[in-house]
Amino acid sequence: MASNMPAPEAPFAPSSFGGDAPERSYEEWNPTEETIRPVRGRHRVAKQRGGLARSSTVLGVGVIAAVGAGGMATAQDKPAVSISLPDSLTDHLPDASSLPGVGSLISDDSDGDGTANHAPLTAMTAVADSGERAGGEQAAGAGEALRARILQQAEQQRAEADAEAKAAAEKSAAEQAAAQAAKQQSAAEKQAAEEKRKAEEAARAKAEAERLAELARSWSLPTSSYTLTSTYGESGSMWSSGQHTGLDFAAPTGTPVKAVHTGTVTSAGWSGSYGYRIVLELEDGTEVWYAHLSSMTASAGQKVTTGETIGRVGATGNVTGPHLHMEVHTAGGSGIDPLAWLRGKGLTV
Repeated sequence: MASNMPAPEAPFAPSSFGGDAPERSYEEWNPTEETIRPVRGRHRVAKQRGGLARSSTVLGVGVIAAVGAGGMATAQDKPAVSISLPDSLTDHLPDASSLPGVGSLISDDSDGDGTANHAPLTAMTAVADSGERAGGEQAAGAGEALRARILQQAEQQRAEADAEAKAAAEKSAAEQAAAQAAKQQSAAEKQAAEEKRKAEEAARAKAEAERLAELARSWSLPTSSYTLTSTYGESGSMWSSGQHTGLDFAAPTGTPVKAVHTGTVTSAGWSGSYGYRIVLELEDGTEVWYAHLSSMTASAGQKVTTGETIGRVGATGNVTGPHLHMEVHTAGGSGIDPLAWLRGKGLTV
């Protein structure tokens, strides 16, 4: 291997760094096993006059001085990192004591291996800590202000949400109350309408009962102590028309027969299959026929009143036993059901 060329001479420091730099002696550098072997930890450097350490410690001091208190505060939050440079670069570095503001940080009694005194760094760290605390206090103040603002906004949003929920609950309660009131009012109105309807029905029933009672006082059943044996419209061979045209009241012979209402006797005598028959004409023209009589006590043209006896039950004409055969004819001559007609007059048959 060829010999290395001698290292270049170190430049002299400018006059602004304290005048001419002292002369240095150099010797030829040849690699040896010790110099080329990997060195763990801090690099070993040659001693220099003036206490300049060509190591990461001296370079770190310069960086710290350049960055200032703010950089120092930031650097304290991170782990220390060793910085090493090749000897070819460190040989050209100026003397640390000649750097403005740096020479005072380095003690004159630095140890022989180039390690700087850390007492000035402690003072610098204190200044950096002061700046960091000031910046931290400002950051903390800003953080507290931001936190207070966020909490205020959250409280305001929560208050607005609570107000909206309260308003919604009040609205829902009001709607439910209104619906309940409307339901109760509707039920009350329905109940009142039902009670009114019942009252009206009761009043009508009462009025009808009074009318029928009054009417019954002016009307009378044709006979008493009877049994209904044949009704209007029944079919059978016993009747010439094939159907029964009246209402039969079976009663013992001689039972009184009465006028159902005030009227005039228009006919009284024998009438074929009807036997002895009386025809009573009422004021409205309705005719009431009384047939199968055993005797007659009223004559044609005679006016009679309600309940007056006009004859007696018998078994004359086409009969199978004693009974009163009663027919009702309208003023036009059509026959109608005597049972319904009597009940319409308020009589209980």
